[in-house]
Amino acid sequence: MRSPPSPPPVLELRGVVAGYGETTVLRGVSAAVAPCGVLAILGPNGAGKTTMLRVASGVLRPSSGRVLIDGVDVTRRKPGSRVRLGLCHIPDPRGIFPTLTVRENLLLQGPRRGAAERIGLALDTFPRLQQRLGQAAGTLSGGEQQMLAVARAYVQAPRVVLLDEVSMGLAPNLVEEIFGYLRKLSEQGVALVIVEQFVHRALAMAGSVLVLARGRVGLSAAAGTVGEAEIFGAYAGMAASNGNGPARSGGNGADRPQARGRPHG
Repeated sequence: MRSPPSPPPVLELRGVVAGYGETTVLRGVSAAVAPCGVLAILGPNGAGKTTMLRVASGVLRPSSGRVLIDGVDVTRRKPGSRVRLGLCHIPDPRGIFPTLTVRENLLLQGPRRGAAERIGLALDTFPRLQQRLGQAAGTLSGGEQQMLAVARAYVQAPRVVLLDEVSMGLAPNLVEEIFGYLRKLSEQGVALVIVEQFVHRALAMAGSVLVLARGRVGLSAAAGTVGEAEIFGAYAGMAASNGNGPARSGGNGADRPQARGRPHG
């Protein structure tokens, strides 16, 4: 008796080439995340991580290659169409409307039907936002702004969420809080694609990991089959291949390849 076929990835990129103007950033990148899976995308600044998420969400159209949601080719579909198919993109920085109130931000992200219920769920999850509903989003603290950005994933009820550096600029206690919300999403069956500066945090959640550098995939594996040393080796090997010699870092190994500034990839 044959076993039933496996479902297609909830999101897949196949041989994507993309960039800005005459500058190519991604060079034949392929990646996939399974339904309910968590994919961590790691790499140095300028590696192409942010560009990869922009292509996946439809903000940037690739010059070649394909993007699929549930096996359906959406390469030429606009971002709004991908949202309706269950994709949610939380960009860096923050991804909020700073001049609008918290309530208005949530209403804009809510579905046409059942918005009140979805917003209620988001406010139950982020009680601090309940106290700030009439406040302009741009006047919130950095941690509260990030909560409002992540709340979009609760409001939209997506099947896959793309998260670009959600820990950037936050204090350690707030980072832990934000990752707690992401774990709840994952436990509810939402697939996550996480671009993250803290390698050890990303690996703690991920089922699979992909390392990018100079727009190419240098490592793609199940997270449980590779350790931080192998991931650091991928960083170092790519640095060496660029003619810069091996990467050198000291201190706590878990944080060695962190992005220290705003990502430009």
